[in-house]
Amino acid sequence: MKALILVDIQTDFLPGGTLAVPDGDAIIPVVNALQAKFPLVVATQDWHPANHGSFAVNHAGKNVFEQIVLKGLPQTLWPAHCAQGTPGAELATGLQQERIAKIFPKGTDAGIDSYSGLFDNGHRKSTGLGEWLKEKGVTEVFVCGLATDYCVKFTALDAAQLGFTTHFIEDASRGVNLQPDDVKNAVAEMNRAGITTVQSADLLTRL
Repeated sequence: MKALILVDIQTDFLPGGTLAVPDGDAIIPVVNALQAKFPLVVATQDWHPANHGSFAVNHAGKNVFEQIVLKGLPQTLWPAHCAQGTPGAELATGLQQERIAKIFPKGTDAGIDSYSGLFDNGHRKSTGLGEWLKEKGVTEVFVCGLATDYCVKFTALDAAQLGFTTHFIEDASRGVNLQPDDVKNAVAEMNRAGITTVQSADLLTRL
């Protein structure tokens, strides 16, 4: 069975949000159209406590986008975003949610970030998404959302590592691009891991 994984399509990642992904809102109509083509749709949701270690504001003297070590792992410091219970953490208003079977929160531990929707950054704990998909009989996943070069990439890489046939939907995703080639390099990394890049138009006509 095929599943569509919607990664972190949340208000804080849209234009006007605290960690806005350029053009992030452009994916919403594409994602909405895609949902009807899949028997199973799931979503991930960044859901950080206010004291999360990835927030620059929680490190005196540190600035946004600086690099630190957090609990033994390299960590980019971000603007505070998707804090639990805030409007910015909610799924985007325009995102159709009727077909989303389950939402998997991630990044809930203040001491470790979770870019992937399947594991934290140290692979110390699972979110339960991989196990749940396997229980449902899913063998093939299509991953899209925000942002290509972080949470989408790591979700896709972990899905492939777990044995799912994995595809990245390029035009239903957007990237942060802190460095000019980050998105291009992320797509290349996914492709090297056996993840195919697909476009929504192909899926809308083929599935």
